[in-house]
Amino acid sequence: MTEKAWISSYPPGVEPEIDMSEFASVRDIFENACQRFAANTAFSNLGTSLTYERLDQLTRDFGAYLQSLPGTKKGDRVALMMPNLLQYPVAMLGAIRAGFVVVNVNPMYTPTELQHQLRDSGAKVIVIFENVAHTLESVLQNTPVEHIVLASIGEMHGFFKRVLLNFVVRYVKKLVPKFSLAGAITTRKALRFGRDQELKKVNLSHDDLAFLQYTGGTTGVAKGAMLTHGNIVANLQQASSWLSQDVEEGREIAITALPMYHIFCLTANILVFMKVGGHCVLITDPRNMQGFVKILSSVPFTALTGVNTLFNGLLNTPDFDKVDFSHVKLVLGGGAAIEPSVAERWKKITGTRLSEAYGLTEASPAVCINPLHEEYNGSIGLPVPSTLVSIRDDDFVELPTGQEGELCVKGPQVMRGYWNKPRETAEILTQDGWLKTGDIAYMNEQGYFFITDRKKDMILVSGFNVYPKEIEATATLHPGVFEAAAVGVPDGKTGEAVKLFVVRKDPDLTEQAIIEHCRKHMTAYKIPRHVEFMAELPKSPVGKVLRRELRDQERQKLAAQKA
Repeated sequence: MTEKAWISSYPPGVEPEIDMSEFASVRDIFENACQRFAANTAFSNLGTSLTYERLDQLTRDFGAYLQSLPGTKKGDRVALMMPNLLQYPVAMLGAIRAGFVVVNVNPMYTPTELQHQLRDSGAKVIVIFENVAHTLESVLQNTPVEHIVLASIGEMHGFFKRVLLNFVVRYVKKLVPKFSLAGAITTRKALRFGRDQELKKVNLSHDDLAFLQYTGGTTGVAKGAMLTHGNIVANLQQASSWLSQDVEEGREIAITALPMYHIFCLTANILVFMKVGGHCVLITDPRNMQGFVKILSSVPFTALTGVNTLFNGLLNTPDFDKVDFSHVKLVLGGGAAIEPSVAERWKKITGTRLSEAYGLTEASPAVCINPLHEEYNGSIGLPVPSTLVSIRDDDFVELPTGQEGELCVKGPQVMRGYWNKPRETAEILTQDGWLKTGDIAYMNEQGYFFITDRKKDMILVSGFNVYPKEIEATATLHPGVFEAAAVGVPDGKTGEAVKLFVVRKDPDLTEQAIIEHCRKHMTAYKIPRHVEFMAELPKSPVGKVLRRELRDQERQKLAAQKA
């Protein structure tokens, strides 16, 4: 490897190495922020704000509640299943302070997906949005969950607003399906109970687990990345170093539209801005683009993170061109590649740059980021401090500058491994700590990295990982399907979409029947957008389905259409 060729391209003020000794845990970073920025707003949502002082008290109470539950101890897993609400940072940081391990769960999961994640993680406690509590009810008896805390849309607001919001959501919009969960209590009751309990200070070090961050779906492909306090501390130190010349402590306002259960938002928004005393504006429903634009127009925000889909959606929303971007210092795109056309139009309309970054769940997530003051260049940027990135061939031999190979990462932010999955861990992590990302890339002379393809079969839909095995396993449960293969195909809205190739057992099977079948078992972004029937799937001599051939066929079709 050209010895850290990227260092010479670092922005002014960014040191090549970070100080890991400054903080022993995520708890220490949070408590430090609460002391330094007590009067500052930490989070706001739907017009209600929490200061760092108030957040300190609420997280203390929630942590004490968790510790008081019978049968719980340090290291037990607490699942969080909710959209961007004030209850999320309270529950997440409360669990961290009490020494528990946070398991983030997508609130859009189907019963099948939820059951898998709860059983695999061994979560004893779940904090769940009441709108999706019926999903938990249907699988609860098949999970290890012993304690349930319910979160409602209005719960963290003042009396009149709380009553009004909950009434509208429950009875006017009818967004809370009926459910029955014996013994469940509300977040407010949990906080009241915890207020009278002691929060015992447990020993936390870099080696303790902080999060089990799941990478995908069910049927054996979902894996919990074990992210330690050291991993997260490292990524926060790396981000702080990179932003040190642009971010002003105690004065930043970050728009938080990406879901907090996703690693990109969890680290890049919630934890990074918490560390510097920033204010995170939580967007509960970013799919309501007109409502989102109204919020952007009412807040003098300084930072916005998103994925290509989100940026493209905003650009196509009425009145977005009237939003004031004069305070903005940082617009960061990740999760999936930023389309050049989106970056160009963004600059034209907002006057701000879209800075692309690259990461993955297994790296907490940040690996590379572009300097904030450079124009969009199509690269994923430079490795963050204390990070080695190397391009390797199939034999794990390092390749020279400019040559394409698998992008591999080594650094303090790289996970310990997959939860209870030593074989899968060994496939992706070498004994000396290199993480094989499965992405094909090359490095130029200045140390910038460029992604050109994906070695592994994973599909990226709006920044979310979708695993072909899960789609295929679900599809083949249909009695009319003989075989199926899923690949990612280009999509203008979501970056990639799922296309399913099917060999029929029932000659009358339709595309719509397969899609409806998948909809019953998988969350929306995983459902195939396209279905094509084939007489047979391409296979290797040993019978392995060759998804790459299917992808190549799709590329050829696309090229022919453009021609």
